[in-house]
Amino acid sequence: MFLLNACSSAPEPAENKKLEGKWKSKDGAIKLSITDKNFILDDGQASKEDYFVKGDTIYTSYEGSRPFTKFFIKELTDSKLTLCYPDSDIVEFSR
Repeated sequence: MFLLNACSSAPEPAENKKLEGKWKSKDGAIKLSITDKNFILDDGQASKEDYFVKGDTIYTSYEGSRPFTKFFIKELTDSKLTLCYPDSDIVEFSR
């Protein structure tokens, strides 16, 4: 029972607050801005999407449309964010 609860619980609001802010990829090619409502990925052409977090996954969508795009959070600290993209590429971001 403990394992089930530990794996299925959503992050605390404080964890979501860690996501918010401006991030840049390790190579500087991608900029990511996360607000309380928007996920803005800029890899040469900015795209602003709605998002929500469930567990260790960020789900994004354009104006609430489906299917959602999923980004798996591999690591999240105050200064580092590592995401696994839908195509399995891993991108490291820092503030």
